[in-house]
Amino acid sequence: MKKISLLIFAFLLFGGITYGQDVNDEITLIQAEFGMEKRQIVEAVMDLPESIKPGFWTVYQQYEAERQLLARERLLVIDDYLNNYDALDNEIANSLATRILKNDSALAKLHQKYYKKFKKATSARDAAKFLQLDDYIHNTIKNELQQELPFIDEF
Repeated sequence: MKKISLLIFAFLLFGGITYGQDVNDEITLIQAEFGMEKRQIVEAVMDLPESIKPGFWTVYQQYEAERQLLARERLLVIDDYLNNYDALDNEIANSLATRILKNDSALAKLHQKYYKKFKKATSARDAAKFLQLDDYIHNTIKNELQQELPFIDEF
């Protein structure tokens, strides 16, 4: 799993250097690469019986489509933070903090919505297992990114 987080971090780190590419193009590349690897990890860890796999993967695809929109917004906030770091005033800081809080809240609501759908497609145990895995993957990535982002007034 460390490989995935480092891959995403590398895209973000070097993405900021390649000014010729649009940040949205970079996010699309990150999400495409990450999506394939994440699915392999989910498939291996979930180890679902053949009888419930189709239902699970249908819900998973719907979930990922919605989650990726939230992930895109989070990455855009990080990009805005890095682009505005030297000029970070109260107004910009407030906007960035508000956007992150809204994103966190939307992700929690998404988990609530899809827990029910995963539970219906599989079982409560499998739905909880998926959310635990998904949280682990994304919290690992968030932690890796957070360790590399400068704190306000650090530099």
